Amino acid sequence: MTVPGFLAVDSGGSGLRVLVGETGGGRTSGPLVSKEPVRTSARGIDAGHFMEQLVPMVRALTTVSETSGPSDPSAPSQAAEPAEPVAVGTVVIGAAGLATLGDGLREELPEALAREFGARTVALAADAVTAYAGALGTRPGAVVAAGTGLIATGTDLVSWRRADGWGHLLGDCGSGAWIGRAGLEAALRAYDGRDGGSGALLTCAEKQFGAMAGLPGQVYPRPDRPAVLAAFAPRVAECAPDDPVAAGILRAAARHMAESAAAVCPATGEPHVALTGGLFRLGEPLLVPLHEELAERVPHARVVTAEGDPLDGAVRIARDLAAGALALPTDELMLSVVSPKGRGDHF
Repeated sequence: MTVPGFLAVDSGGSGLRVLVGETGGGRTSGPLVSKEPVRTSARGIDAGHFMEQLVPMVRALTTVSETSGPSDPSAPSQAAEPAEPVAVGTVVIGAAGLATLGDGLREELPEALAREFGARTVALAADAVTAYAGALGTRPGAVVAAGTGLIATGTDLVSWRRADGWGHLLGDCGSGAWIGRAGLEAALRAYDGRDGGSGALLTCAEKQFGAMAGLPGQVYPRPDRPAVLAAFAPRVAECAPDDPVAAGILRAAARHMAESAAAVCPATGEPHVALTGGLFRLGEPLLVPLHEELAERVPHARVVTAEGDPLDGAVRIARDLAAGALALPTDELMLSVVSPKGRGDHF
């Protein structure tokens, strides 16, 4: 077996996805998935907890005996031939919150990756950057990444621009949490008898959450409030074809998305705009108004299908780095590339 040449990681609100592969475009192994999100502390994203999860996943992907494939960390231990060394010269980490909560990762992670895996080049990227690379590669344009939260990222290949991504209390306008919260507000308006309510959304809310009087207790104390709110977004989409209130919520979400895309999209040339993230599985009730809003706000841009997801973007950046052909702009917050002082094999 050829020892893998790169490690690509997508770290988000639902956990880690990890893949290793050959830098020349050959085979890959993975991804392995951890469903435990990396903790945050006073210093931001916890580098120690990140490595606690990452190390066994990488060793599972790169430990190969003469008679077996990549090992399963949950499987019973069996005698095997000595494993080949874990050596991943190029490492790309795409992490949610890196731009605002990444000081600890930037300070600690490169040296830790060098010690554990012999990493010689480490790229730390905001997950919005890996989402961009996965969706558009190295074409100038804008990417709207929408799931529970929402962020738009754009580049002219000279510098990065971002819009929103401020979380469910201060922003993420048009996101799954935003749509779900607006739908529940409309349900509560109907429950109270106030204007702007939706009987259809009230029925859906009662089926999903029970009696409306108990709804605040199901939402406010939860540490995963954004996910709880976002879980109601599919009900808004289901009601939209027959309910003007639900349709209006999705139209407003589309408007917010298009405004964020316009804020980051290059103003000249022929930029591309791509949409990525689980929220777009809501389908036509969201996508039809969104394409209309994009046509109005970025008429010079071409809306294209995303080529891949954030993990695909991390892989693309890794292979470009290994080939000395990285065309995406670098900066301290969005995409930084370092050579750890402690690099080199230690096996």
